[in-house]
Amino acid sequence: MNNQRLSAKKQAANRHNVCFNAQTSLRKSQPKAYATAMSIGLATTMAATTVYAQEEVFQLDKLQVEERTIDSNPYAEEGAPYKAKKSGDDRYKRDIADLPKNIQVITKTQIEESGDTDLREILDGMPGITLGTGENGNAFGDRYIIRGQEARSDVFVDGLRDPGMTIRESFATEQVEVSKGPDSSFGGRGTTGGAINSITKQANPEYDFTKISTGVGSDQHTRVTLDSNHVINQDTAVRANVLYGYEGVPDRDPADRERQGIALSATHTPTNKLKLTGDIYYLKAEDKPDLGSFLDGTVPNRKPVDDAPVYTQDGDFLESEVTTITGRIEYQIDEDMKLTNATRFGTTENGYIATGARADGVDTLRLSTHNGWQEVDYFVNQTNLHIDKWISGKKHEFLLGAEYSDHKVVNGTYDFNGATTSLSGVSFSDYQLNNTLDRSLATKDDWDSDWQIKTLSFSAMDTVDLTDKLTAFAGLRYDIYDYNLKAYWDHDGDGRGGTPREEGEFKDSSGIWNYHLGATYKIRPNANIYASYATASDINGGESDVGTSSGYGGAAIDSSGSMSSKPEKTTSIELGTKWQFNDGKVLASASVFHIEKSDVMEGSGYESTGSFNTGKNQVQGIELGLTGNITDKLSGQIGLAIMNAEVLDSATQDNIGKTLSNFADNTASAQLKYRFTDKFELGGAAKYESKKYAGQPDTAAGYSSTTGEYSQPIPEYWVFDAFANYRFNKNVDVRFNINNLLDEDYYLAGYRSGSFLYKGDARNYRVTLNYDF
Repeated sequence: MNNQRLSAKKQAANRHNVCFNAQTSLRKSQPKAYATAMSIGLATTMAATTVYAQEEVFQLDKLQVEERTIDSNPYAEEGAPYKAKKSGDDRYKRDIADLPKNIQVITKTQIEESGDTDLREILDGMPGITLGTGENGNAFGDRYIIRGQEARSDVFVDGLRDPGMTIRESFATEQVEVSKGPDSSFGGRGTTGGAINSITKQANPEYDFTKISTGVGSDQHTRVTLDSNHVINQDTAVRANVLYGYEGVPDRDPADRERQGIALSATHTPTNKLKLTGDIYYLKAEDKPDLGSFLDGTVPNRKPVDDAPVYTQDGDFLESEVTTITGRIEYQIDEDMKLTNATRFGTTENGYIATGARADGVDTLRLSTHNGWQEVDYFVNQTNLHIDKWISGKKHEFLLGAEYSDHKVVNGTYDFNGATTSLSGVSFSDYQLNNTLDRSLATKDDWDSDWQIKTLSFSAMDTVDLTDKLTAFAGLRYDIYDYNLKAYWDHDGDGRGGTPREEGEFKDSSGIWNYHLGATYKIRPNANIYASYATASDINGGESDVGTSSGYGGAAIDSSGSMSSKPEKTTSIELGTKWQFNDGKVLASASVFHIEKSDVMEGSGYESTGSFNTGKNQVQGIELGLTGNITDKLSGQIGLAIMNAEVLDSATQDNIGKTLSNFADNTASAQLKYRFTDKFELGGAAKYESKKYAGQPDTAAGYSSTTGEYSQPIPEYWVFDAFANYRFNKNVDVRFNINNLLDEDYYLAGYRSGSFLYKGDARNYRVTLNYDF
């Protein structure tokens, strides 16, 4: 017996020494691996102690250790970097697989391997999402349409609204989350089709790492990024992300794109209850824009000109300069109560002069000029109190929120001081068109709209497990807004540039309620069904970039100068199911939904006049998704949305029964990769979008009253990409991307007049070398 005890003591001591040595070695090289080793060490030591105390030998379960890169997305499922486990917004109390709503997440790994960098590229072709052109000639920034509803002002960064139209880059992005369906209880006014939330990379005191990526490729592609996290001590860390990128637009010389950016973040935990985080973000994007092709022919046979010449002019530009400063405080009051606060200051300067084209006779073009500038200033403070409290034997997870924001956007145009801004009869066969229009005399003109909205919001949410299988969710939000717009308006309906056109000041102050209800029921340990009902509201003139151009989401003003109207109201019902397989490494989802938008403000072209609350439309459909480690070697994300849109009511009777503008009935995407060996992976991606038709936001697609046919068609498209990863050693790997593998001509969006169609990039090649140390 004594020998057995002595043997157990020696075994325990030996195991302890082995664990200690392993911990010391791993901590120097692989901090995440160190954490894993600590877990193994603790388990082994406890097992040895049990042997000594009880003088029995126990067989331990086999431990499975999964390697995880030290700079991996903290929100992704461990060991499954394509699958997000949770949202970066801590207002969501459950994992994504347990939420009663559809949230599609594009993780950092998926973004990097796709070769896409701008947000527009990342979201293109995602199920249920389509793009629109910058309307009212607004070529800066991008328009996003989610489930048929305008979402260009519903872009958030780390849960805070990011106002204005701008170019958005991914060099500092951890993951992009798209919530689908009305979302005003979370996002506030707008968000009638959903919201886009970009989660940024933040400093982390758990590990040190530095990653440098250098990319070269066709069309002078150059991209260098640095991502470095440094642990100062166990309570403090700093992180830096740096970007420089340049590339020509494939086959559209002299059009090009240039990006410069830096994002700095720091975190400090002075006590075990208090955590302080701060970040600074700066991006300068400078493009020579190419507005792509244009429509030719007559209805119903209009189609894009695939071999459209490059008509970008010398002096054309598209520029965005973005600066934001954000501070966050997290205080753990006690084990059941936490207070968080986020404050952000931001400024953005945007400007563009871009050239559009359209057919003008046989083999000739008419060139036109689109231009504008925008200055954005914003402040937002968001406070959330998280409370866990037992009531009647049920644990409630309450969230009480308050938010104040002040967003100001000033828009204007450029004065060309007598220079020619449009020209007819330009030879279609002349491919040297870049000196046709003179931009050298252009100067910044005065503002033509000064938009400001101050909003104070209060919200309350609750998550409670009613049984071990049934979980209920509820949320309520009230937004009190003070709206002020100084702009020129056409009070007799003569149209843009008509007379009389006067400067006016328009005000609106009111409050809007929104709420959501949801429930999930576990039908199996790895599967649930869910149901949700949600609302959203938007106000007259809620789009900040278009003043009183009512047909583009600007303020609709009646002849007396009043803009009084009810908010637009959207409701959504969604039923779905979510299943997890492969030890939680893969998520399969399916949902059916019905969205109805009523009291729609119907615009009237460029005019400020419109009709108040006369429109109504609906979108319904199904969406399927699969993401994560599908097998031990195959991983990826697959999605499909099949939808139908219809205008139910309109002041224009011919609109009734028609589909919505910029709406594709069917959208699908897939990105898959297969691990052949520990060093080599091969992957590919496919995007599909069915035919859609350009037109004004939130109303019927443009059509010909003569023929009854849609007049601004954007053809369906399939696009295929390919990529391969090869790892030389633990520090160095290389990725090769071929985008638009089959070199297809395809078009992302169309201007409502057909004078330009955003053209997808032609085939291009990229080689990226990544070095981790």
